[in-house]
Amino acid sequence: MLAKIVAELGPWSWWVAGLVLLAAEMIVPGFFLVWIGLAALIVGALSLLFWDSAFWVWELQAILFALLAVATTFAGRRLTLRNSTTDEPFLNQRSASLVGRTATLHEPIREGRGRIRLDDTLWQVMGPDLPAGTQVKVVSSNGRDLTVEPVSV
Repeated sequence: MLAKIVAELGPWSWWVAGLVLLAAEMIVPGFFLVWIGLAALIVGALSLLFWDSAFWVWELQAILFALLAVATTFAGRRLTLRNSTTDEPFLNQRSASLVGRTATLHEPIREGRGRIRLDDTLWQVMGPDLPAGTQVKVVSSNGRDLTVEPVSV
């Protein structure tokens, strides 16, 4: 059935495939199918030029499509990463965004471990042994653990 459709559409089959991939991009989350769809449209444009040529066999078209799909995907990724700037650099790094803040120890630091409350969360902290109620400053973060030191008055 697919061979019949390709035979009937001729060089336009790549255009149809490209447009189907671009339409699928609207349904599937992410920003990936657009580059593969672009590769299909490029092969479609070349097919319009070379369809009657003896060298333009389906194997060459498939290889060219695969190479263009990889190339456009890498180029698109590079393009989107280069242009991605944010005004919130710690958006998905909550503990890193806490560095520099001060808090009061909720639980004392004993044997290097304690807890502070920042906003609505209790955080594990590491630092010198200190009693509960001491003002501390977050100096670094490592995953979920925060390193604190006492605030000098």
